[in-house]
Amino acid sequence: MDAQSSAKVNTRKRRKEAPGPNGATEEDGIPLKMPRCAIGLRQPAPFSDEIEEDFSKPYVRVTMEEASRGTPCERPVRVYADGIFDLFHSGHARALMQAKNLFPNTYLIVGVCSDELTHNFKGFTVMNENERYDAVQHCRYVDEVVRNAPWTLTPEFLAEHRIDFVAHDDIPYSSAGSDDVYKHIKEAGMFAPTQRTEGISTSDIITRIVRDYDVYARRNLQRGYTAKELNVSFINEKKYHLQERVDKVKKKVKDVEEKSKEFVQKVEEKSIDLIQKWEEKSREFIGSFLEMFGPEGALKGKRDIRHRHLRGEGRVTMEAEIGMMQLQTKECQGLLETTRS
Repeated sequence: MDAQSSAKVNTRKRRKEAPGPNGATEEDGIPLKMPRCAIGLRQPAPFSDEIEEDFSKPYVRVTMEEASRGTPCERPVRVYADGIFDLFHSGHARALMQAKNLFPNTYLIVGVCSDELTHNFKGFTVMNENERYDAVQHCRYVDEVVRNAPWTLTPEFLAEHRIDFVAHDDIPYSSAGSDDVYKHIKEAGMFAPTQRTEGISTSDIITRIVRDYDVYARRNLQRGYTAKELNVSFINEKKYHLQERVDKVKKKVKDVEEKSKEFVQKVEEKSIDLIQKWEEKSREFIGSFLEMFGPEGALKGKRDIRHRHLRGEGRVTMEAEIGMMQLQTKECQGLLETTRS
């Protein structure tokens, strides 16, 4: 049994300030921990033109009811999902994960459109077709990849790849002169809807890069790319280098401020320690004073106290205490000087 399907789900609500970038909601289930296992695939998904198909058996589509109930191991439900998959991201992976989990026994075929088709019908891509093929090949949910996939699915293509269902989000996809390129698939009962992941898309990623263009241009200049490679003018290159130097100065100032705060904090700690030592010495001094001049000392004889006072013993004791306190003060000052250096 698949570890993912057998995992229990904890229905506790998670408190979130706002939906996450993957479109998660507050009532998402929290999966319980599963034992560690190493059953992942070790090879990328093969291309369709590299697989030897057994055409001796007739191709008979399964119904939605049969697919949902579960098919024999030797007859998986063949689900097809297509797309551009430019800058392959978590939204793409989640869509393919949904397609893979539509039925208990699913064989997922993913079609990736070529550069020529994509540039004609949708626009320019960041990654070329080979890079996009390779990205989809390495998605764990994919069983087979169709290169140069058609923009509109024909009955011949569906029959050639023995496709049972086509997975895509159910928002009408208008293109190539059609209000919805999947309309005929929906009418034939072969459409299996999936959900889009909010907050992440190829267009969103490109928008972030364009919005913070200066930041990423400076980043790549620092990493060794030339202005020519980045299509940056001579003036902008000098501007970016100047901004980089200014940022370094700002960082140094910030570091000095942080060190100053640390120094002040250490001085405050040493000051508190000094005050505590003064308090301890003052208690000792008061105790000595009361012992010498308090009522108990008076009972021993006023004469002895007077003679001791005249001999300077009390003064000597007081001077010794004061000397000790001054020594402690010098030690604390030495600690402060060490901290300052």
